[in-house]
Amino acid sequence: MENGTYFYLMLFENIGYIRYAFFSLGFILYCAIVFFNALVIFAIFLERTLHQPMYILISCLSVNSVFGTAAFFPRLLTDLLSDTHSVSRAACILQAFVILSYASNENTILMLMAFDRYVAISKPLQYNNIMTPRILSVLIAISCIYSMLCVGIGCILNARLTKCGNKLWKVYCHNWEIVKLSCENTIVNNVFGLFILTTTVIMPLSFILYSYVKILIICRKSSQDFRRKAYQTCIPHIVILLNFSVALFCEVTLSRVATLKLPIELSIILSLEFLIVPPILNPLVYGLNFPKIRQKIIWIIKACK
Repeated sequence: MENGTYFYLMLFENIGYIRYAFFSLGFILYCAIVFFNALVIFAIFLERTLHQPMYILISCLSVNSVFGTAAFFPRLLTDLLSDTHSVSRAACILQAFVILSYASNENTILMLMAFDRYVAISKPLQYNNIMTPRILSVLIAISCIYSMLCVGIGCILNARLTKCGNKLWKVYCHNWEIVKLSCENTIVNNVFGLFILTTTVIMPLSFILYSYVKILIICRKSSQDFRRKAYQTCIPHIVILLNFSVALFCEVTLSRVATLKLPIELSIILSLEFLIVPPILNPLVYGLNFPKIRQKIIWIIKACK
């Protein structure tokens, strides 16, 4: 094999028979992720009363979860059962593109959800005129296209680099880990990577924080019943946001800070949290918390029986 044509995922080496336990756990997790997210998607799609901005954005989170995990779990399960753990350069960059797009899309969707809650709470009478289906569609399209375009350019910049190594110390293809194998100057990749981080992570999180500060100010001046309803719709979003932000922070820190030394098992768990926990937590939080979604999911399950 020509150097640079294939990459080797080194963390799968010498794991012995425990691979079968990991395979079983991974298979169960992946099935659960697909099942729960599919239930949320179908519930919102089939129920006309759920064709509202808040619920549509919840379904977007589920679609994004299925999109991101589809690039990770099938490859992971294959590698756990395989004796060779090589992946072609093109396939590796494609996997890195999908996983990074998933992370970027998640942030921008959460930003749109914060904006939706801010408009609903601060301008309830104008809400239907502001969050029209057309405006919502445009916002979703712009946010997702922008995220994937930025990530795509980053992966193209990565693909043009000459590699002086082919060993990846990850269980999946990570864009920054691939860049570190380059024997060329990577300053362009580094600068553009910081640009992606700023526009798809830092800026959305800053806007979300601003939105919730404004919401808290409004709630303090409102009645107790108004505050209760506002908190009821905002708390699930805050739980999802905090979980994903912590998971993403762990992943970025582990990949960027070379001096951080942790046990290999802990490093793997922390680096995979953003790909495992949010996709299974999102449908559980929203499916159990919102009565309309929960009732439709129960109806779907009964209909299937």
